[in-house]
Amino acid sequence: MTAKRANYHHGDLRAGLVEATRQLVEEKGPDRFSVSDACRAAGVSTAAPYRHFNDRDEMLLAVCSEGMERFYDTMSAAVADKAPGTIETINDLGLAYIKFATSEPGVFRLSFGIAREHEGNPEIVERGQRIYGILLAQVAAYFGKPDVDDEVLERAFPLWTMVHGLSFLLIDEKITALDLQLDIETMMRENTRRLLAD
Repeated sequence: MTAKRANYHHGDLRAGLVEATRQLVEEKGPDRFSVSDACRAAGVSTAAPYRHFNDRDEMLLAVCSEGMERFYDTMSAAVADKAPGTIETINDLGLAYIKFATSEPGVFRLSFGIAREHEGNPEIVERGQRIYGILLAQVAAYFGKPDVDDEVLERAFPLWTMVHGLSFLLIDEKITALDLQLDIETMMRENTRRLLAD
């Protein structure tokens, strides 16, 4: 603990608290996290967080913000070397969405649950728009359009709701509970093709 505190004294305190909070969010869920839990996990005093955060909500907001950046990176990597606007590329994008949700379910829940309380936060709004913008760009490319127009918005929204709903079904283990034997990748590809069909 002494070593940790020495490191935090040299500038790592905020990062250490955010990481401790992230781990607790994954273990307990965003609703069961407490500042004192994070302090114990990070090995710092209960006064330490207030050098960087005003309260518990700001700590969760920092976890949300950094999580959304990782979410964006995951989505971007999924299409980086792919032909734009193909069914396969859009399907890979959906699979990347599910991959993030299932690998960081606590952060995924936090990112969408926290939106109601911080919908006016420009950083969170901008990061959410960047993530969704990747899908919009791919759908626009599929229809051969240089920009996002009303048709692109209408076609992209059902694709998002499909992967978003499926993500929650998976992290809530509803599919496992129902003993559904699904080939997720094949099912998604077929549904993507259907949703984009003229």
